[in-house]
Amino acid sequence: MSLSEELIWRGFQAETTIKDPSELDTRASKKFYWGADPSADSLTIGNLAAAMMCACFVRHGYEPYLLVGGATGQIGDPKDNGERDLKSLEEVEHNKKCIGEQMQRIVKAPNLTLVDNYDWFKDMKYLDFLREVGKAFSMTQLLDRQFVQARIGEGGSGISYAEFSYTLIQGYDFLHLYRKYGIDLQLCGADQFGNCSSGIHLIRRLENATADAWSTPLIIDPASGRKFGKSEGNAIWLAAHDNGSGNFTSVFDFYQFWLSQPDSAVEYLLKIYTLLEKPEIEQIMQEQTLHPENRVAQKALALGVTEVVHGKEKARGVEELTKKLFSNKLTESEILGLDEYLVTAKCGTMLFDALVKTGLASSKTEARKLASAGAISINGEKVREDTIIDKVALLKRGKNKFAIVK
Repeated sequence: MSLSEELIWRGFQAETTIKDPSELDTRASKKFYWGADPSADSLTIGNLAAAMMCACFVRHGYEPYLLVGGATGQIGDPKDNGERDLKSLEEVEHNKKCIGEQMQRIVKAPNLTLVDNYDWFKDMKYLDFLREVGKAFSMTQLLDRQFVQARIGEGGSGISYAEFSYTLIQGYDFLHLYRKYGIDLQLCGADQFGNCSSGIHLIRRLENATADAWSTPLIIDPASGRKFGKSEGNAIWLAAHDNGSGNFTSVFDFYQFWLSQPDSAVEYLLKIYTLLEKPEIEQIMQEQTLHPENRVAQKALALGVTEVVHGKEKARGVEELTKKLFSNKLTESEILGLDEYLVTAKCGTMLFDALVKTGLASSKTEARKLASAGAISINGEKVREDTIIDKVALLKRGKNKFAIVK
């Protein structure tokens, strides 16, 4: 299967400047860049879809350049409904380090180059930027952008000059990377295509050259109908442990999320989020059709995505853990070995505090309600009152949410 065929089969095709996808198969320059702003200290599964598209290009011989937006992260990618809170420089630096490591781990390539746009913006003078970049755009072009229209139109919240100019900054990234590395292709999610076009415009205007953008559709959560991402409040994070901001999803909860996907969405998600090839997915879906009660496709999806993000060892481990948790009472030594997969609280913690600490409850009030409703158990025994947990224990909320105390 060629690159263009695989991209279309997997669903990695939305808006693009490339008229015929097969041009990607014989493109003279096989370099691309993909960027992420450090607005959090972990990527989400929404970002993961674009990263999987990048990995697809890499498998077909493309050289990847991954950009962590240390400069653009200080402004924030404009939303349709209001200004972003500015991050401190320390927070941006911390986030940049965390997501850079995630990007490198997922887009596996021996020839990968990680770049940071802060490196070329930190010494740039404002007047120089206005003379070179600002003069290359008309206000009409910028006012026509969808996010600007949403913010300044009737009922809009308005937009600061900082966020209004964000697209020029991202456009300059593409220009800089074209000049320094000869990169003439940017990959992105569909919501970033407008910003990509700014770079294409600058390269054409200032270098008299051609560049392209290829975007992948935003992935929609089948359960809620909302896109996968942190702005929607339904984030599934790629970080398995807390890096300081609370933006993480344990390996177990990550695996369970994919295991719980509906039959109607599982084939679509298998193509996007796993490395399984077409014959393998077709075989899985045949088995799923014959015996849907076995949930073969969901199991393949959960294992496949967890392998991509957390590695084969963790994926196999959480697969075995899932079988144990739902079939046996674990011994103390077995519980102690679960901290790689589950969130933990310390021995000596009160139950309701432990539920909040581990994310099984959003507050002590909710913890109290869950316990009184019989939804909380300690080592398999339902607990309805707050109590101190003074020994190794497995906490359970409902049918499939777990944490440990040790």
